[in-house]
Amino acid sequence: MRKTFTQNEIKTFAPAEKIGLVACVNPEGDVHVTLITSIMAAGPKQLTLGQFSTGLSKHYMQLNPNVGFLIMSMDKRFWRGKARWTHKRSDGPEYEIYNDQPMFRYNAYFGINTVHYLDLIQICSEGKLPMGRIIPAAVVTRFAKGSAATGNHVPILKPFAQNLFNQLDALKFLAYVGKDGFPRIIPVIQCQASDSRRLVFSSLAFHDELQNVATNTAAGIFGLNLKMQSVFVRGVFRGFDRYLGITLGAIDIDWVYNSMPPSHGQIYPESELKPVTDF
Repeated sequence: MRKTFTQNEIKTFAPAEKIGLVACVNPEGDVHVTLITSIMAAGPKQLTLGQFSTGLSKHYMQLNPNVGFLIMSMDKRFWRGKARWTHKRSDGPEYEIYNDQPMFRYNAYFGINTVHYLDLIQICSEGKLPMGRIIPAAVVTRFAKGSAATGNHVPILKPFAQNLFNQLDALKFLAYVGKDGFPRIIPVIQCQASDSRRLVFSSLAFHDELQNVATNTAAGIFGLNLKMQSVFVRGVFRGFDRYLGITLGAIDIDWVYNSMPPSHGQIYPESELKPVTDF
């Protein structure tokens, strides 16, 4: 663990072509995870986030500044850390850097309108994803997941979301709020849906971290496929149990969120439709 970025990390985080996840805490104390590929290191001790659409994460981190993050490069190297939100600006050198990037400079519909600044608390470089463990974990999860089904046929996940979580090449990440008040993110690419109400995963990959998640902890899973389509769910981690001789962890879903722009929003529980009366 370190408290500063290296110059090589600052350079690696600069391109927009990467995976950036930011986990924050909502007013109820639950974790919320958002894909923010604009995450960059502005210096050895500072992170920045470029805002081009309005979701919940930027609002939550201003209420509770404790943030967890994960950055993954295109060659599957990844870093995890903690940071604390400090302020935001709509001008300045970082604002200019963001809007000079091709993704935003030549976009006719949106650019970066606000830059959020965070102080780095800690950073850990963890090399490449351990695919030698993730692949077997995904295989045994697929084999046993049907036996872990809830038996409740009232659906929560829509077919799109359930299919996304069942894609073996999709990225999935578990997040929860640690005892220190900072969110933690654990890759669980092996995670799959046993049915529309439960997600399960083997702990063959990231075993020690997953075993440290206490039973009945409130947790979330962020899923992202190769088309950059994503969904975020929250629920209760039920601990590990054996199904067909395979040990799987399970999260029972009670909340689903569409994390894709331009229309972020809660999917489940379904919100009542209200007529527009104010034009």
